[in-house]
Amino acid sequence: MYNIHPLIYEINTWPWLKDLSNQYGVQIFLDNLPEEIIIQELASYDAIWLMGIWERSPQGRKIAQTHPGLQKEYQRVLKDLKDEDIVGSPYAIYNYHVDPQIGTDAGLQSLAKRLHEHGIKIIVDFVPNHLACDHKWQQNHPEYFIQGTEFDLKEEPKTFFKSENGIFAHGKDPYFDAWTDTLQFNAFSQEMRNEVKKLLKWIATFADGVRCDMAMLLNTNIFQRTWNIKAKYPLVQEYWKEIVTDVKQKYPNFIFIAEVYWDLEWELQQLGFDFCYDKLLYDRLRQGNIDSIKGHLKADLNYQTKLVRFIENHDESRAFEIFGPKKSKLLATFLYTLPGARLLHQGQRQGRKIKIPVQLGRIPNEINQTWLDEYYGTLIDLNLFDSSSEGSWRQISTDLLSNQMELYPIIAYYWNFPSKIILVLCNFADYDIISSLPILNFNPLRKNLKCSKILNSEEGFMEVKTVNDCKDAIDFAIPKLTGSIYIWNKK
Repeated sequence: MYNIHPLIYEINTWPWLKDLSNQYGVQIFLDNLPEEIIIQELASYDAIWLMGIWERSPQGRKIAQTHPGLQKEYQRVLKDLKDEDIVGSPYAIYNYHVDPQIGTDAGLQSLAKRLHEHGIKIIVDFVPNHLACDHKWQQNHPEYFIQGTEFDLKEEPKTFFKSENGIFAHGKDPYFDAWTDTLQFNAFSQEMRNEVKKLLKWIATFADGVRCDMAMLLNTNIFQRTWNIKAKYPLVQEYWKEIVTDVKQKYPNFIFIAEVYWDLEWELQQLGFDFCYDKLLYDRLRQGNIDSIKGHLKADLNYQTKLVRFIENHDESRAFEIFGPKKSKLLATFLYTLPGARLLHQGQRQGRKIKIPVQLGRIPNEINQTWLDEYYGTLIDLNLFDSSSEGSWRQISTDLLSNQMELYPIIAYYWNFPSKIILVLCNFADYDIISSLPILNFNPLRKNLKCSKILNSEEGFMEVKTVNDCKDAIDFAIPKLTGSIYIWNKK
């Protein structure tokens, strides 16, 4: 990406375009997205992830419209729910072409060019584990999929289904029931892998990367454990090693992002992924254990740089609902200043509280938290990262803070770029902290640079004179549940 530590914005494309259509009084597609939307909403980001653009399954839509558990979720979100609001899951893909309700392939390609003119990359979905039950490949290429027997259908009716073409398995995570609107790929089918390579190379002609849904399910040991003899024999090469290597031979800058869990981030990085979800950090932030968060950030920088940091996405609860107003600003500071890719989800900046089921094509009206949106804007406008330099990053021990009667729940780290030095102090305590940080812990300031800017998530920009960086320590006062960013310009 243009920035080594990219800022990625996830958009739930179908309801986003519906909202824009209502605002403009004319139907908005990818093909005719107003230029002002690109400039005003998208230009601050390094990459836009257009989630849910591919054609959705007619059968999957029927399943989504009749699923009892999902109906409760829909009605929780939309009190005036209509049948047409239920558009089906974007992860039960009927066809890897743009859904007609969203636009056309030509419109997507045109939008990608327009985004590139603004220095913005485009990310789209790739679902490697499964397709929609009614995808044409079920009839034309049954060898691509896991197949079963009448006995399997009788013993596991939630996992297997019968069609005119035989008995097939639904897509499955080994720890949960199968997704009944999907058809399970066989990761050990060489013919299927060859088809996937062709698909991804086509996507790479206009998009800059793919976010790979549940990527770890295709790893040989996991796939074999999930499907056993149904998958037959593993191929010599790991699925992702073969796929990523082949695509990058022709498109070396094409980006692979993995949705991954179960502590498999490192393994997928070794298989070729450019970035992997950092779900473990998200879980630790929700648990609130500062020591575990500090321990997490002690990992090798090369590893951390290839993680995707987030405090919400379409699968997780809304950050504002979980963390509340004050901590949302603290975590915005924390998220934005970490190494690696930073993911912001549509509505996160505005403090939206309602999690939207992916099967819905309309979202409810909510009150925007303009103060939170403005703070995110302030963070982004700081332009902290030198896009041309990876910079050096280091966590600072806070065990030696002066005047402390206890180990303060503060997380501290700094960046050293060619043009600037950035110090970040995040106070996770529910009380104010006044202390000082020894320069010994912060080597770059031995050059006697003068602090040029301070931003606190609660107080806003603060007077620089509050930093006494001429001594052997940096004095600081951080209100409870806030983060402060200190900037020293080198030039």
